[in-house]
Amino acid sequence: MEEIIVKSTLDGTSQPSLFYYAGENKPLLVGLHTWSFGRSNQKGNMLPYAKKHGWNLLLPEFRGANVIDNPDRLKALGSPFAVQDVLDAIYYVCQNYKIDQSQIFLLGLSGGGHMALMTTAKNPTLFRAVGAFVPITDMLSWHAFNDAEDSYRPHIEACIGGSPSEVGKNAYLERSPISYINELSKANIKLFHGKFDTTVPYTQSVELFRLITEKDGKSRVFLDLFDGGHEIDMDSAFKWFLSQVEDKNLTKVTG
Repeated sequence: MEEIIVKSTLDGTSQPSLFYYAGENKPLLVGLHTWSFGRSNQKGNMLPYAKKHGWNLLLPEFRGANVIDNPDRLKALGSPFAVQDVLDAIYYVCQNYKIDQSQIFLLGLSGGGHMALMTTAKNPTLFRAVGAFVPITDMLSWHAFNDAEDSYRPHIEACIGGSPSEVGKNAYLERSPISYINELSKANIKLFHGKFDTTVPYTQSVELFRLITEKDGKSRVFLDLFDGGHEIDMDSAFKWFLSQVEDKNLTKVTG
């Protein structure tokens, strides 16, 4: 993969991404890193599948890890800057490489699943399909869930600017996919969540799914509660994506 640098359309800073170019007029898979890591975090998971299926692969940085020691942490964690970084990187590769722009797929795990939903909320019709594995969907309730001494709570507060009582609940809701039900209901999304996830409870995905389906029973938002924990299953992810590929002589799942 090569490193590309994209100028943010929000603050003009230079933001890095990793990019693998499979060839002209191929689908684009956009892979999002997890909570505590940067752009190379999902390379080992996603690059082999991109190569196997002949897809382009983009791994944006979007302001880095959601941790206390990230100097850019206030612009991470689903902020407008982080979301725009993902979109800016997509627009850049679409402008500079011959990509099938009708077949852009978005995939993320955990913090990346959260970002997949936040990015989709900003541009719900951009993606042919979205896969969000074990995502955080409600930052307020996840903050409350993280009450152990060694939990994610200090990192959440560092990225948002304080606790809910210090910065207000709206600051947390602005970083929560459950606040964007109308937008997400316009997209084609599959939520994957392990029933035995002890890091992000499966109720995070269930509640988002409930809210969307109650709002719009005809939405193309689906829920897969699988027999597992806090993890991603790339076979399941690609089975979902390939089932959504527009028939242009591209490999599809059969059987």
